[in-house]
Amino acid sequence: MATKKPKTAKKPVAKKTSAKPKATSTKAKTTAKSVAAKTTKKEKVTAKATVKEPKVEAVEKTVVMSEKTHPVKEFFARKGDKNENILTIFKDTRIIGAIIAEIIGTGLVTTIALTLGLFNPLYMIFGYIGITAAVFKLSGAHMNPIITAGMMASRRVSAIRGILYIIAQILGAWFSFMIVNGFYSVGLASGNIDATSTTLPALTAASDLAHSAEDFGGFFWAVTMIEFAGAIIMAFFYARALNYKRGVYTFAAIVGSGVFLAMLFAVVINSTYLGINNNTFIMNPAASMMYGLLPSSADGFDGLMAALWPMLVTYVIFPVLGGIVGFYLSDILSKFSGQEYAN
Repeated sequence: MATKKPKTAKKPVAKKTSAKPKATSTKAKTTAKSVAAKTTKKEKVTAKATVKEPKVEAVEKTVVMSEKTHPVKEFFARKGDKNENILTIFKDTRIIGAIIAEIIGTGLVTTIALTLGLFNPLYMIFGYIGITAAVFKLSGAHMNPIITAGMMASRRVSAIRGILYIIAQILGAWFSFMIVNGFYSVGLASGNIDATSTTLPALTAASDLAHSAEDFGGFFWAVTMIEFAGAIIMAFFYARALNYKRGVYTFAAIVGSGVFLAMLFAVVINSTYLGINNNTFIMNPAASMMYGLLPSSADGFDGLMAALWPMLVTYVIFPVLGGIVGFYLSDILSKFSGQEYAN
């Protein structure tokens, strides 16, 4: 009887020990199933996400294709402030500072042209760089209707801002001419200088051309083309400088270099190939208006128009057209090279 008791005692112990692994195995199976279910759910979610991604790419491709299908519309799109118009421009006092800056800047540029002369491009480049750097943050340093006309035509500035800038530039050139001419008149009256030896650099050329094209010796269209080509160079350099306007000195150096090259081109053509020793170019319609554009006397209306139209064609119309061509030439090159239009 004593031998049977340990056998019966061993049996329940064996049953208890064998029951535990079964429970753990079932738990492991359930956890494995839940993990597998979660992973399959995650795979389904990722699969759905991967299916949606190509749709987004397709939408982006269609947007890009829609932009590429309208290159002309994009080319003539407004690049400046879209909300600026005649009703909103005066709500911000910064326009007043910009107008005053254009008056001062154009006046200083005109003063350099009158005193140092247009036959000294090295003086012009250093003066132009300094003035451009001084007023750039205030108005953009147009200082020339050629630049403003190009900015308006390429839709970088609004029409009302462009008109205000041109008026300011004319006023600045007029103030400069009055100041310099005042000192010049005092010198003549005192007898210290002679009018035949000392003249205002660009004044005589403009007054000569204002009489008629024939009186100018047949060089009417040659001088007009000098103004036209010089305006294209200046406007093109200014448009390219807009890509570097974050660096003021870089911007000013590019703009000044464009003025230097335009003046150098005019000097070489004017003196070397045309044989004209006096100044026949100015490349600034605002300044040219102060150099005898409006004749003081004439024999009737016909004589007045005969004296006026050569000045308008040579020193206003063709330089303005050259400024527009220069800006559009820059935009065309930007389009072909894949660059964005700088404003």
